[in-house]
Amino acid sequence: MEFLPYGDRTCLYQTTQLDAVLDQMAWQAAGFLTAKERIMIVGILRRGAPLAEMLHDRLMRDFKLAKMDLMNLQIKRYADDLTLLYPETKLTENKKHTALNLADTTVLVVDDVMYRGHSMLRAVEYLARKQAAEIRTAVLVDRGANKLPIRVDIAGVRLDVAPTDIIECNVPPYETEFKIDLLKPIIN
Repeated sequence: MEFLPYGDRTCLYQTTQLDAVLDQMAWQAAGFLTAKERIMIVGILRRGAPLAEMLHDRLMRDFKLAKMDLMNLQIKRYADDLTLLYPETKLTENKKHTALNLADTTVLVVDDVMYRGHSMLRAVEYLARKQAAEIRTAVLVDRGANKLPIRVDIAGVRLDVAPTDIIECNVPPYETEFKIDLLKPIIN
């Protein structure tokens, strides 16, 4: 049995629905963050970074959390089609973060999809080494398939799909429309 890369494409969530999902995620995050003195929202590049910005904006606007910093982490393991790029999850540290000390800082790590957990675990390990006081995680989509001991504190939506299916999060500015598609490969 051979899988071809693309088959049926189904839009699962459109912009209006995802805006409501992000509002709910921000409400949940505010519960973790409201009483904290120092807060940092960390986006995993690529699509986790603009999602982190969207959550940051909602937390400031709707919950008046003004003392929040934003930071991005460059972590890569899979290509968008779930092709393994690196056998080890690769984190490229920004030189300006080398001396970063997150003592007394609550960190919310944001990514688009929780698949196996490799990227999120790598981010949490890195931030723990920077002495973060508390680390929470948020993903737009939890596939419910993580294999590593990492928990999702906030999941926008949970999609239990076949391992061969691809969840494609389209997030501006990388794509023009904010939506989630399901791609099913064609089986020959």
